[in-house]
Parts: sequence; structure tokens; C-alpha cells
Amino acid sequence: MKTAHRLPCATLLPLLVLLAGCAATTTPVLDSHFGESVALLKAQQIMYPDAYRNANPVSGIDGKAGVSAYQRYQKSFAAPEPQPNVFTIGVGGRQ
Repeated sequence: MKTAHRLPCATLLPLLVLLAGCAATTTPVLDSHFGESVALLKAQQIMYPDAYRNANPVSGIDGKAGVSAYQRYQKSFAAPEPQPNVFTIGVGGRQ
């Protein structure tokens, strides 16, 4: 009869220990600062946060040259350069 009482106690004790481990919060300091590093990294990536207030036009490339460069860029994806065959490395190539 004593062994019948040991089995429920033996299963109940580890179950209570597991539940107590899940209920404890050991990181209140870390939880209060959650997300600060991401916000800091996003803020550091902005070079000039007040750029929208500057009404001066950007000096640099003109419109025609920009359109031409963009069209060449788009055309480079339409007909990519053929890749060389990797099995012919060092066999009858140019020197």
C-alpha cells in the first residue's frame, strides 16, 4: 500500500517543479529594455534625419543622364552575360 502512494507523489513532485520553473520570471531588467537595440540601430542608419526640411535641389547627375543610366541598368538584366562552363577551366583557354 505504501508503494501505491509513492507513485503519485513521484509524478507530482517533478510536475510541480516544472510548473514553478515556468512561472518564474528572472529577466525583468532585460524585459524592460526589450527592443531598444533595434530602435537604436534604426536611428543610427539615418544619416540626416531632418533632410525632408531641406528644399534645395540635389546637385549631381541631370535627368537625361539618370534616365540613360537606369535604362542601361534595366537592360543588363534582360540579356545577362553567358556564364562560362566550369568544367573547362584550364583546358585550351586563352593565355
